[in-house]
Order: sequence, then structure tokens, then C-alpha cells
Amino acid sequence: MGLRDWVKENWVDIANKKPNGSYPKCGRSGGETRKNYPKCVPIAKARAMSRGQKASAVSRKQQASNIGPKPSNVSTFTKKYYGGMIDLWKKNFHQNKWK
Repeated sequence: MGLRDWVKENWVDIANKKPNGSYPKCGRSGGETRKNYPKCVPIAKARAMSRGQKASAVSRKQQASNIGPKPSNVSTFTKKYYGGMIDLWKKNFHQNKWK
């Protein structure tokens, strides 16, 4: 996907859901105010996310300090923890399965 395609995507604010269940467009116009600081994602990604994933992304965005003229960037999904693979290896190593 090129930059032009990325810009043309339908970006919505998942932090401020409308009463009818839809999401407002990303960005604000004029003197518009919203309850929460916006977390913007493409509509396709918003539909694919679970309720918990949306809540996690919005809460991490709210916790990030927004100091200065530029908005704070927060990843939509948390990074995966691969320590479980190390724990599995240690468990199997100590049970002498890795000989």
C-alpha cells in the first residue's frame, strides 16, 4: 500500500463512539470539542478490532502525555511478549526433552 492509498482510507475516531454505534471522522473542525482525546484508525481496522482491543488502544492513548503542538503517537496494538517461548524452552530443558 502506498502513501496515497493510506491517506485516502476512511479514518475514524474510536475513542468517541456516537450514540448510534458509528464512529465520527478523525479530526476536528472549527471549535468542535469531544469528550475523549481522539484515537484514529482506519474504519477497516476498527471493525476488525475487538471491544477489548479498542478499549486498550484508547486507554493507552489517553495515558500518553500530549505536551506540545504535535499529537502523541501510540501504537494501536500492544507488542507481543515472546518470553513465553523462553519459558517453554526452560521447562522442556529441565525435563530433559531437549537432548
